Formats: sequence, C-alpha cells, structure tokens
Amino acid sequence: MSLLRASRFHLAVKTVRSGTLSQSRRLYSTAKNEDIEECDVVIVGGGPAGLTLATALGSSTFARQNLRISLVEGGDLSKVKQWAPPPGTYSNRVSTLTNTSQSFLRAIGAWAHVDTRRTAPVEEMQVWDGVSDARLTFSASEIGLENSQEGMARLTENLNLQRGVLRRLDELPEVQLIDKTKVKSILRDTEERGGWPLVYLENGRILRARLLVGADGSNSPVRSYAQIPSFGWSYDTVGIVATMVHPPRSAFQAPNRTAYQRFLPTGPIAFLPLSPTVSSLVWSTRPTIASALTASEPAVLASMINAAFRLPEISLRYLYDRIIEAQANGQPLTLAEIQQEIKWREDSHAIDPYSAYRSATVEVREDAGIPAADSGFVPPLVTSLQPGTVATFPLKFNHIEAYIGEGHGSRTVLVGDAAHTVHPLAGQGLNMGLADVECLARCIEGTLKQGGDIGSYVALLLYAQERYLENHTIMSAIDKLHKLYTTTFEPVVWARSVGVEVLNELDTIKAALMMVAGARNYKVDRTAAAFNVAATGVETLAAGIKAAKLLGGSAGGLINSGLQRFFKAMSDNSRKNI
Repeated sequence: MSLLRASRFHLAVKTVRSGTLSQSRRLYSTAKNEDIEECDVVIVGGGPAGLTLATALGSSTFARQNLRISLVEGGDLSKVKQWAPPPGTYSNRVSTLTNTSQSFLRAIGAWAHVDTRRTAPVEEMQVWDGVSDARLTFSASEIGLENSQEGMARLTENLNLQRGVLRRLDELPEVQLIDKTKVKSILRDTEERGGWPLVYLENGRILRARLLVGADGSNSPVRSYAQIPSFGWSYDTVGIVATMVHPPRSAFQAPNRTAYQRFLPTGPIAFLPLSPTVSSLVWSTRPTIASALTASEPAVLASMINAAFRLPEISLRYLYDRIIEAQANGQPLTLAEIQQEIKWREDSHAIDPYSAYRSATVEVREDAGIPAADSGFVPPLVTSLQPGTVATFPLKFNHIEAYIGEGHGSRTVLVGDAAHTVHPLAGQGLNMGLADVECLARCIEGTLKQGGDIGSYVALLLYAQERYLENHTIMSAIDKLHKLYTTTFEPVVWARSVGVEVLNELDTIKAALMMVAGARNYKVDRTAAAFNVAATGVETLAAGIKAAKLLGGSAGGLINSGLQRFFKAMSDNSRKNI
C-alpha cells in the first residue's frame, strides 16, 4: 500500500468508526466499588519495547516523581533476569541495534547493564544479488564514525538486552513490575469517572490507567480493546533461525565483524556475526523448502547454508528439489549424499578448487594459512549448528491504521510489534520499536512538564505524527525490496543489478542509506530520510517491473529510463540529508 493510499485509507476508516462511537460509549464497566489501583501509565507487555518504555519513564527524575508506572507481563521476568547461558553458547533470537538505538539505551542507563562481551559490532556489510551476483559493500569507515571499530550497528541477543533493561529497572523501584500475570480483560470505566481503561488481571487486581500502552506484540489485547484495525499480508516465506559455529578468521583476514546477506529468489539469507567463532542465521525461504531443511539432520542444513551463500541459484533450486523429494519419500538425504550433490554442482560450474566458493570438499582447519583471494566475499564455512537453536517463524507485513485509540478506545497508545510487523531482511523491527518508545517517552514527559493530561488525544498526537509516517516509509521500502528480489524476470534482474553496481560507486547515496546505521544522536533520527531514499528507488523499479510484464520486448529501455530517474532522485535526496 502506498503512503498516499494508506493515509486516505486511515482517514476513511476514521470517518466510519466515528459513526459507531455512540454505540461504543454504552460499553462501560460496572466495577464502581471494587478495589481499583490508580495508575498514570500501565504498560502491557514485558518484551524489549515495554521494558524499555518503563525504563525511559523511570529514568526521568521528573516523570518518576510524578507518575505511577506499572508494567504487566504474563511471563516470568525473573527467568530473563537470571538468564545465564553456558559459555560459548548463544540464543537464536538476535537483533541488530543501530547506533541510534544504542545511544537511546545509553541515555536511559540500560546499556551499562547489557553484557557487551556477548555483542558484536558490524564493521562491514556485503549484500549481493543471488541471480546476477551484483554486489553492494557498506563499511563503517565510510560514514565518518569517530571509531569505526564500534561498527555501523551492533548485534545482540534479545535476552541479553532484556536482561540488561531489567537490571536497570532494579535501580528504579518506583516502577512497578507485575509479572507471571496475564491480562484477563480490559473494559472502559464509566463516563462519570473519566472513561479510563480498567485492566483486569488474572490474579484479581484491577488497574485504572490514565494512559494504557500496548507493547504486547502482534496479537495485542490492548489493540483489540481500542478497536484499531490493521492492514497487511502474509509473505509466502518462512524465516529459519539458528546459531552457527565456524572457525575463526585467520591472521590474514579481517575479524568476524562482517554481515553477509544474499538475496535469493526464494528469499534472503543472512549471516550475522556474534563472536569470532559463532554467528547467527536468518534465512527467509519458501515454506516447503524451510520444512524440508529443518527436518533434515543439522549437518545437512549446515551444508546447505554454506551452499546457499556460494552456489549459483539454478543449482540451489536443484538441491531444494532433491531435499524435498527425499523427505517426501521418507528417506532424508544424509550428509554424505548432500555433500556429493554439492560437489557435483561445484564441478559442473567449474568453481576453482582453491576458491572460497567451494564448500563440499574443503577441509576446514583453524590453521589453514593464507586464505583464498576471494574469501572476503563469502562468510566462513559453517561446521555445525548449536543444538536446539534451529527454529522457524512465519513472515508478514502488518501495520495498524492509527497509533492512538479514540472514542471507546481512548487513552490508549501502541508501540513496537503491537503497531507494526515488518520483514526481517533489513533488521529494523526492534529499532523501529525503540524509536517508538523514545518518542512516546519524550511526549509523555513534555506533556507532564506542561501540566497536561498525558492520556489525552492531544498529548499523544505528536507521537502518532512523528512515528506513523516514518515507520510506514521504512516498512514500504522493505516490502518493495523483498518483492523486487523475489523475481527471476530477466529485465528486472538486469535493472536491480545495474542499480546495485552503480549504487556501490555513488558514495553520497550509500551514505544516505547508511545513515540509519551510523546515526549517533537519537534525538536527530534520520532513519526515515534514509529509507525514503530507498523507497523512491524501489517504487521506480516496481513501476518498471509492471511495465516490463506488459510490454515484454521494450522492458529494458523502460527500466533503464526508470533507473535514470531513480538515481537522480536518490542523488538529489541524499545531498539534502547528508
């Protein structure tokens, strides 16, 4: 959905909903004499977004002294706080934190409690087309960081982040944490008592909220209470995650601080560094392929991961079919069989025996000496997968029509996954949620200092205005990138390949796209500007795709013309924003 259409759709729905408000106002709670706990802010959800919002408000002396803040979480937060994985092992739930997000976490005192030894900086990114091999390289040294070794972003396990935020909350006793308790229902209080939300908990407690914050994920009960519709779609892809083990880089190579991502027609595969010998996998692919891969023995999956970063796309298609067929016949391929298949494909493509693109017959050794000349173009060879870390999850696009509740759902606001769900190919989901939290906390404190009502529509409007368009711009660009790279239509492959190769040579445009990773001041967040540049490009190419499908033979010229307009727009935009 385009930004203009989304805006019109939101206005139309808002008009329709206004006609039902008189009916909604009759839905009052009858709990007049019950023991109700008065709260200024009730946050539902103890994930990264909810915990960080509680910390941001609690870290403000003024807010802490003037607000009663409660957070409700159905799970046991003590397990997160006491999380202590065995040395050398890592969780499979990993996120990329931009420098903008890290700055915010430092400002609220949470980053000091994150175990940075379990995080890894991303100093370089290698991104390439799985069909044409057109490649784009990002480096931290290109964006003017004071210390490029800090990286463009930092990878961390979600549990490491949540544990650090909880430790920070231990220093803020004014913030009330109510865990191991689910929300039973949410009702609206009577008009005589302000119509505030009443949050009924399974343990019998009732919280009356001046402001109710939904940080409770994609199936948000708060969003259901506020009656805020959403729009979106499921992708025909499934995400595979795993923790990969591999040898350390040799003394002749750069350390394991490069993130690799290859865009295949079935979906992108990403290799994200966590330590010298451990990295995280995020592989988006078709459901049938994902099912067959994850049903195979771990060694077979590890071999396919190596092949997915190296073999031509046509050979990968053959391997997928072999694995699916073998699973269907009840005779899954063994490690020896898949290695033999991969070797035959490598030989048929005449891949040099000493090339880093060989994976089937290479003996992996930590003292391998001088590496192959092309070793920097692909990630280290995976030798094994950490037991118990292979998992899958569905991928979808979802965005709610409004971030603030109205009428029956007034005094509610949504953040993070409760407001938006995005494809993981750009690693922006958590960063978008943290940006929501920073903005909302800022709006609440600003309203409080002015003596305003923090739950009023006017007080929350600035949050919605600042975050909705920015999030939708990012989501739209990511969605179009996904669709652009899941086609093998030759004119489109040519267009995107030329685009990537030219983009790799245009420093100002690359800088614009990298601003999201390199921003150092979270109060001057230029994320939307960078992604707006990308959105301009992919929308132009998308228009070329449609025309190409209609006109066939003249497609190359149409897309070439579109590319010229694309690069002019990107160049003009980047000069304005750098």
